[in-house]
Amino acid sequence: MDKKHLHTLPGYIINGFFLLGLLSAVAFRAIIVFQHVEPAWVRPAWYVGVFGYFGFFLYRYFITRRRKHAVRDYELIEKVEANAYLTEEDREVVIYLLSSIKRSHEDINYLVILILSIIAILIDIGFSFYS
Repeated sequence: MDKKHLHTLPGYIINGFFLLGLLSAVAFRAIIVFQHVEPAWVRPAWYVGVFGYFGFFLYRYFITRRRKHAVRDYELIEKVEANAYLTEEDREVVIYLLSSIKRSHEDINYLVILILSIIAILIDIGFSFYS
C-alpha cells in the first residue's frame, strides 16, 4: 500500500455517501406508505432506493476492501499477535485504519435503517389493520 492511500477521505465525501445511504433507506421504507397513499410514487421511490444503495454499497465495498488490504499487506494481525515491533509505516497504517473507522458513520447509518425499518413495519401493519 502506497503512502498516498494512507488517508481517509474528505468529510464532504464521507458525509455525502452517508446521506446517500440514508436517502436510499428512506426511499425503500417510503414504498410502504406510497402503496397506500400514492401508488404512482412506488416505482420512483424504488429506483431512488436501488440506485442510491448501488452507489452507497459500492463506496462501502471499496472502503472495506482498502482496510482489509492494509491489514493484509502490512501483516498487522500477525505483528500484533507476535508483539512484534511496528515500523513507522506500520503505525501510519494503523492510524489510517483507526481514523477511517472513527470517521465512518456506518454505525449511525445502521441504526437509522433499523429504526426506519421498524417504523415502516408499524405503518404497514397500521394501514393493513385500519384499511
